This record gives sequence, structure tokens and C-alpha cells, in this order.
Amino acid sequence: MFKTSICDLFNIKYPIILGGMLWVGKADLVAGVSDAGGLGVLGAGGMTIEEIQSEFEIVKSKTDKPFGVNIPLVRPDSEDMINAAIKAGAKVIVTSSGSPKKFTKMIQEQNCRVMHVVANVKFAKKSEEAGVDAIAAEGYEAGGHNGKDEITTMALIPQIVEAVDIPVVAAGGIADGKGFAAALSLGAQGVQMGTRFVAAHESAAHDNFKEALLKIDDNGTCITGRTTIGPTRAIKNELTDMIVKAEGEGASSEELFEMIGEGRSIMACIEGDCVQGSMYCGQIGGKIKELKTSKQIIEDVISEAQIVIKQLSSLI
Repeated sequence: MFKTSICDLFNIKYPIILGGMLWVGKADLVAGVSDAGGLGVLGAGGMTIEEIQSEFEIVKSKTDKPFGVNIPLVRPDSEDMINAAIKAGAKVIVTSSGSPKKFTKMIQEQNCRVMHVVANVKFAKKSEEAGVDAIAAEGYEAGGHNGKDEITTMALIPQIVEAVDIPVVAAGGIADGKGFAAALSLGAQGVQMGTRFVAAHESAAHDNFKEALLKIDDNGTCITGRTTIGPTRAIKNELTDMIVKAEGEGASSEELFEMIGEGRSIMACIEGDCVQGSMYCGQIGGKIKELKTSKQIIEDVISEAQIVIKQLSSLI
């Protein structure tokens, strides 16, 4: 059940994909998701080429299932990162933050698939024209860096599905079987989940980050960065309060960058400072109240979705 075109495209059992999360989506989580039947995706945005290679060696020691990597194309060494990831065994390259046109053919010629992350219809069409195999359509509910158009998942998915002829994966605001079933009903061929997997036992996020995530409610995240690097969603804390206040008072981009400094996501994800660090998290975080293994997460999503669809069928 739930075998879609994404399953065939990526050679996976379930159309569930791990969002490529900076500092969080490392080898243990990638291997766990892939081994459970989904597609584990390494969050390589902050990694060196050597780190990508070493993380994939760990992945391959834990599973023989397909896995992928997320590579932000704003990285000046993105081509080298792509080649290194493919050489290390990645079967899917998830590109983001830039145009995939330059790299798509090169990746496909090396027997790899390409999925590009977009936040509006315009870039979905451009990605299809660039030849990508699939599109991850990410709504504004998602954690981390978001599209400036501020389109929600519920509104975005059906519009992109109608605009392109390649498979669409829904991302943003999905953490359980109900969200999975809803995404399929909107025309998506699969889902990408990030925040739900932050709260996985195999997640590389610091325990303090995981505990903070489990405690938030539906209003526990906020958007910052509209005047600097673009909208970014994270758990509310002293850092986000400081940024929101400064933005409201008209601080310039330069002043904000100086005030925030560097390494805020490292402070939270790796060092466990959840007061002054940045905890990227989607709005669906308020629904997550328990740590689970990646296998448990995927199995729960599938079983709940089966129940939901049966219940809906009984209404006909």
C-alpha cells in the first residue's frame, strides 16, 4: 500500500523522505530512515567533502538501502560536493537554494536522481524545464529557511501538481499519517519530513534541542530574517525575541548580522544552548510529544494513514 511513482523513482518501499537538515540529519538518522523503507537524506549544507564521505561510510555500514544527500547550490563547491556524494554511494541528490539547471544532466549521467526543493509554482516549472526527476514543494509551515512568498503547504501542493508533469513531494507541516494521507490527496506522490525526524532517537540534534521541541505548543515557532537572509522558522527563545525586536525597530541587515553573529544553529544543535542558539523547527512541532526511532516514525505514519483512508472510504 502507498506505492507511488516516488517509490519506483528512488527505489524505496515507502514514499517518505528525510528532509536534509543541517547538523541534525547525519549518518545514523540517514541510515535509520533508509533501512526502515524511506529515503534517508544527509544534511550536507555545513559539511566538508571529507565529512560527506566519512558520513556515507557510516551509512553504508548500517544499511544497504538507497540514500541521498541535500546540497545547497549556493555553496561555491557544490559541484565538488555532488561528485563526492555520488562517488560515496548517494543515489539521490536533493538540490536547494539555487538553480538545478547547471548540474541536473551531470548528475543523471552518473545514474543518480535529482529532486529540487521549491516554494512556488514559478520555480517548480523552471525546475521541470531543467530536467529534474522530482520536485519537493515546501510550504511556509516548514522549519528552517523558507520561501519569501509565504505560501502554505495546503495551498502550494495542488497548484504545483497541476503545473508540472513530474512527481511532487509535499514538505512542510507533515509529521504523521494524517498529514501523509492529506498530502497524497492533494496530488503529491510522497512526503518529506524534517521536524518529526528531529525528535528521532537517531537524530544528531542535542538532547536539549529534542526536549525543547517536545515541549512547544502550536504557537511555539516564529519567523525571523525577513529583512536579512530571508524567512527562517525556529522555536521561540531569547534569540528569536531579540531578532524580532530588532527587526521591528528597523535594524539594518548589517546591524542584524553583527548582532546575531555566526554559529547560532551549532550552538543549539550541537552544543545544546537552546536559549541563545537557533532551533530550526516547523509549525507541526507542537504535535510532537514523544521521541521515537526512525523506524517507529515511518511505521506509525503508514499505519495511521491506512486507518485514515479506510475511515474516509466508509463515508462514501
